[in-house]
Amino acid sequence: MSIFSTILNKIFPHDHPANTGSAATTPGASSTAAAAAPASAPGSAAASNTGASTPSTAQAQATRPSVTPMPEVDVEAVLVKMQASSGQQLNWRTSIVDLLKLLGLDSSLEARKQLASELHYTGNQEDSAAMNVWLHRQVMQKLEENGGKLPDGLKS
Repeated sequence: MSIFSTILNKIFPHDHPANTGSAATTPGASSTAAAAAPASAPGSAAASNTGASTPSTAQAQATRPSVTPMPEVDVEAVLVKMQASSGQQLNWRTSIVDLLKLLGLDSSLEARKQLASELHYTGNQEDSAAMNVWLHRQVMQKLEENGGKLPDGLKS
């Protein structure tokens, strides 16, 4: 399991689409992928007729996948609760190291380099300060893309 997938598993409920594979959980994927259905789905022409719904129209509508909005998870509330129960004073709002520690994950430089690779970091991984800032922004952005609700202060 990737480090980012583990982060999702720690923050989102186990039945959340981000954890079940039906959401854009892969690094670099966009949450709009599910909404990229063609505009004219099968049966849409029949549905535009002004007459009463026919069995074929109803059948076409029943086979069309429904677009259900992804449930939002209040990321800040989850992390605040985790911090309160941990008894640690961690600066997870700005520090990727503290965020990983709060989640009970490896926060070593090697682990952060692996996470940077998963998230397609193109900068110099030897410049850990720049990489850490980028990682924190990316993780927060990816959490939001996967259904996380973030306050403005945590958005990139």
